[in-house]
Amino acid sequence: MISRTDLRGRTLSRRELLAALPRAEVDVEAASASVAPILEDVRQRGAEALRELAERFDGVRPEHLRVPAEAIAAAVEVLDPQVREALEETIRRVRTVHAAQRPEDFTVELATGARVRQRWIPVRRVGLYVPGGLAVYPSSVVMNVVAAQEAGVGSLAVTSPPQKDNGGLPDPVVLATCALLGVEEVFAVGGAQAVAMLAFGADEDGEVLCEPVDVVTGPGNVFVAAAKRLVRGVVGIDAEAGPTEIAILADATADPEHVAADLVSQAEHDPLAASVLVTDSLELADAVDRALVERVGSTKHSQRVREALAGPQSAIVLVDDMEQGLAVVDAYAAEHLEIQTAGAAALADRVSAAGAIFVGPFSPVSLGDYMAGSNHVLPTGGCAHFASGLGVHSFVKAVQVIEYEREALAEIAERIVTFANAEDLPAHGEAVRARFEA
Repeated sequence: MISRTDLRGRTLSRRELLAALPRAEVDVEAASASVAPILEDVRQRGAEALRELAERFDGVRPEHLRVPAEAIAAAVEVLDPQVREALEETIRRVRTVHAAQRPEDFTVELATGARVRQRWIPVRRVGLYVPGGLAVYPSSVVMNVVAAQEAGVGSLAVTSPPQKDNGGLPDPVVLATCALLGVEEVFAVGGAQAVAMLAFGADEDGEVLCEPVDVVTGPGNVFVAAAKRLVRGVVGIDAEAGPTEIAILADATADPEHVAADLVSQAEHDPLAASVLVTDSLELADAVDRALVERVGSTKHSQRVREALAGPQSAIVLVDDMEQGLAVVDAYAAEHLEIQTAGAAALADRVSAAGAIFVGPFSPVSLGDYMAGSNHVLPTGGCAHFASGLGVHSFVKAVQVIEYEREALAEIAERIVTFANAEDLPAHGEAVRARFEA
């Protein structure tokens, strides 16, 4: 059901290690070729193109591209009370954590009258994408919206695919979540066309349907990722999110049932989802294999899970010890990394590349997906080597403010002139000297 990669007794270079590890085969570049005409179509024709593309890809032609306010309000009125309670607790926890992420301005005085300040300024407007393919994700509404709100963004637009069984509107729980968060601008638009609408804006019958945004965030399929790649530069993006990943670093102390359950939990997202166990215990690997047989057979999305576990992106990786295990998980740079070992917290502090780290037997990825307070929009495909998960920082920009008085500039004026002449840019120096000419 799940393959094995045996790295025991092998000394691999970084390049060899990266090549040996399982990884989803997702070709964003190939998807870009089919996405580019979609982006251009939406840019040129606006709402007309959006409706045609919804009919083509979602099987429904939405009457309302912008969801009416009464539909958002109605969705929260019929929301299951237990679901509402869970959403409200998630919102509370995520808001608490993200409020603590706000960066602080600072001022540095380099000399008397020489000051440099740094201000953190929220972007003007953001577009938040919420998937709606094999599953719908009201939890992603919370993660995107709360981070943007806590950053101080003044204008938010949420977009999610139209659902055939909801009259061409997004999923009702997605709409209800928007209502609970106070989001009023919601669109029934999905896929690459949603990214195009957010990046370029769109009109409907000569009126503005959606104003362009400054930043687009949120997970999606390979076509959403390709669209985000193509509009990067027109707008900012969080990352090119690919299929979800879980890596578990475990030793003989781990409970094989916990490990198997967590591997299955992420495999149910998508046939391309990656589930990877890294262990120095052959006994644990064998026990997990046995536990997977029963769990995969009994879970609701059994076929999807089976495909994901059997794919080239999933494996049990055998290592000599936890030192080699750490090297493997750092090279892999998983979206979600669980550490189920003796001394898990100490090992977690040594990890250098992961979207989020879940420490110990009672911190499963499912906790982070919903109610840990952390954000579940995380870098995939090895991007955790250089990228962070979504947060307040995704929606703010640092602006430096330079304020020098006359005496402070005079003190270093000739050094600036020297520097400018050394770079053969004499007018730079002349601009400084001009301030001291009679």
